Amino acid sequence: MEPRLFIPTLHTFAMNNIFTGSCGLFRFRAKPNVVMKTPKEVDFDQSTIFVEYWHGLFCYEKSEMEGSETFPLTDQGREDMVAWLESKI
Repeated sequence: MEPRLFIPTLHTFAMNNIFTGSCGLFRFRAKPNVVMKTPKEVDFDQSTIFVEYWHGLFCYEKSEMEGSETFPLTDQGREDMVAWLESKI
């Protein structure tokens, strides 16, 4: 089955970028917690992505969250995050 949600690459999250997305009235926000090994190297084993979701017409700040989960900042964590989010649509 083709994924219904666009989720950026791990590199996007490793740069500490927050990502918001939607599918119809389903909305979500993914915020990384990046831990650095060195000033230029991300510690992927210690870094995570915190994801929240809601349904509705309004933005994150004006909405009540329906659920949240934290995933590792890894390829498997990204795949698990996509599957979890798609199960909430």
